[in-house]
Amino acid sequence: MAEELRIGIAGLGTVGASVVQILRRRAASLEKSCGRRLTVAAVSARDRNRDRGLDLDGVAWFDDPVELAASADIDMFVEVIGGEEGPARTAVEKAIGRGLAVVTANKALLAKHGMSLGKLAEETGAPLGYEAAVAGGIPVIKTLREALAGNEIKRVYGILNGTCNYILSQMEQEGLAFETCLAEAQRLGYAEADPTFDIGGFDVAHKLTIIAALAFGVEVNAESVHVEGIEAISLEDLKAADELGYRIKLLGVAQRTAKGVEQRVHPTMVPKDSSIAQVMGVTNAVTIDADAVGELTLIGPGAGGEATASAVLGDIADLAKGNRNNAFGLPAFEFTATVAPAIQEHEGGYYVRLSLQDRPGAAAAIAARLAENNISLESIVQKGPRDERGKIGQGKPVPVVLLTYATSEARIRQSLQTAVGDGYITGKPQVIRIERE
Repeated sequence: MAEELRIGIAGLGTVGASVVQILRRRAASLEKSCGRRLTVAAVSARDRNRDRGLDLDGVAWFDDPVELAASADIDMFVEVIGGEEGPARTAVEKAIGRGLAVVTANKALLAKHGMSLGKLAEETGAPLGYEAAVAGGIPVIKTLREALAGNEIKRVYGILNGTCNYILSQMEQEGLAFETCLAEAQRLGYAEADPTFDIGGFDVAHKLTIIAALAFGVEVNAESVHVEGIEAISLEDLKAADELGYRIKLLGVAQRTAKGVEQRVHPTMVPKDSSIAQVMGVTNAVTIDADAVGELTLIGPGAGGEATASAVLGDIADLAKGNRNNAFGLPAFEFTATVAPAIQEHEGGYYVRLSLQDRPGAAAAIAARLAENNISLESIVQKGPRDERGKIGQGKPVPVVLLTYATSEARIRQSLQTAVGDGYITGKPQVIRIERE
């Protein structure tokens, strides 16, 4: 049997504490499967006196995670501190620089410094595992890097933030306003006191750029992702989507196009009978379109101590067995540079909800503006209450919902800008992209 693997864990929050507990609970099984004993030799956290429900007798304590990463008494460094800079980055760089095996759950760190960390790992021979950084307990990293190595990936998309999926699910199922559902998500601990990073789509962008690197060989760069959040989604949009046979989800989408790899995060209408549409609550899901395997959807918990710790343990076990991979699948020098997001070039179907003035020729004028840009309509529906004669509006603005066939973002935006200038539209039109399987 190989020598004992001495593990140093930086961060004893929900995830770090769960990693320690699982390592101890599954010690005998892990020793058999890995061919060596896995031992928590040292830890680092900010508060020594906090009760974490862990027996740390005999475990070395470091107040500074960088000192832990430099310790000669560990063989593997596990980082679950979080943050793209500060001690997390310094400690991980220190450990990789020493050639230590490193496991991290830090998506922000990888989204900002993933390529430099990957290059450093290649130089020193240090394996780098980060399954827990994307989609919690779902093994999407291993699937893309190893299981689908024989496939050409065409598109990867998914629900990568449980907070947003919970809010949209509650709005749809309970008929509650966005603000009400956000407050409930905060009360339940699904959303932070400042939820901007989640509801603004930035959390998904960090995860998506890591996925895109593995799927398409482009550099990890969150700046290359077009990002929109869910703040503007209303009950009217969810009801209209339901009537039209769709659900609205916040998706991260990376796909290969004729002009390069497109990366985008935004609210998306998906067919109700699709796999991704069935995923409700805080659950995550990732769908991979590949040439050989076809379509593959992975569904599971995207956050939480045990689920994320499960992914961390998967990496620990892999590295303990001696499994080695390039951090992002390819040698660092083979990655393609990313470009600024060009959402105006995106092509697909669109949902448009607008408030139309109740004037003769208004609807025809909108249709004419769309036709000028070669946009074909799949459907047009006038919403709102009718009077006793069955008429809508009667001098008041009329809600209208349009579904287009495939067109470009530039064309749809230009058409609506011109129509607003014509004076037929009240307020700002709502535009949501449609993603079909």
